Amino acid sequence: MLTVAVAVPRPLPFDPIEEAARQWAQRWDATPHMRAVTSVMRVQQLVIALLDDLLKPHGLTFARYEALVLLTFSRTGALPLGKMGERLQVHPTSITSIAARLEGSGFIERRRHPADGRAVLAQITETGRAVVETATADVTAARFGFDALDVAELDQLFDLLEPVRRGAGDF
Repeated sequence: MLTVAVAVPRPLPFDPIEEAARQWAQRWDATPHMRAVTSVMRVQQLVIALLDDLLKPHGLTFARYEALVLLTFSRTGALPLGKMGERLQVHPTSITSIAARLEGSGFIERRRHPADGRAVLAQITETGRAVVETATADVTAARFGFDALDVAELDQLFDLLEPVRRGAGDF
């Protein structure tokens, strides 16, 4: 298993989310909801920090890595930036910034769409394909930061979060 040092402060002698929940319950309702959302947000911070540390030696952030993986999944290795933004569920300005960084690193090339002159295509380069392969080896070796859970727990986590995503209009 790949080990990466993540800049995390020394552990506290107590669970700060449990303590926040205890204090929250003295003032307001919906304590289980607050505790759950705070836990999800904290795990997201920890996982993104780990993944960004893993991907930094490859010249990537997790957002840029996701964009390259998306292009790798496409039939031709190219997608319009607008389609990429939709599929990655990011704002158009964010996908433009991601594409600019990837192009600057030589991982993609941007060009006009041949059938729609208004659209810009991102095309993964051979360098981009190579970096996706090596970066993916590192990310999967670290189990995306979820190595504390077994496969059944990962499936359960996915199943628990799916109705929240669906209810928010994610799909």
